Amino acid sequence: MYAPEQPQPTIDWQQFEQTDIRVGTILEVQEFPEARKPAYKLTIDLGPLGIKRSSAQITKHYTPDTLIGRQVLCVVNLGRKQIGKFVSEVLVTGFEDENRDIILAQPAGKVPNGSKLI
Repeated sequence: MYAPEQPQPTIDWQQFEQTDIRVGTILEVQEFPEARKPAYKLTIDLGPLGIKRSSAQITKHYTPDTLIGRQVLCVVNLGRKQIGKFVSEVLVTGFEDENRDIILAQPAGKVPNGSKLI
């Protein structure tokens, strides 16, 4: 069981609106053996925002076959992050389970790729 945490400092509505979270569909999954922690390289269709790539440490609960076609929530305005020779363009979001392994955040139903979380 987790120890109680304190919430992050309060932000105002304008600060929240600056975080751009969009839905995308995973098109391709590749193993990422060069990563320090087990991860996959994901190719994600974000509709009008185009095709983007991300590295995700989600190997405990997902196999490449279970990820293809799955919609996920991505932060699209964090900027690029260099991870070894790979460039991650978006952050795929999720929650830690009791073992600190990631469970993906995703919409409860199918929505158009590129839809913004509001």
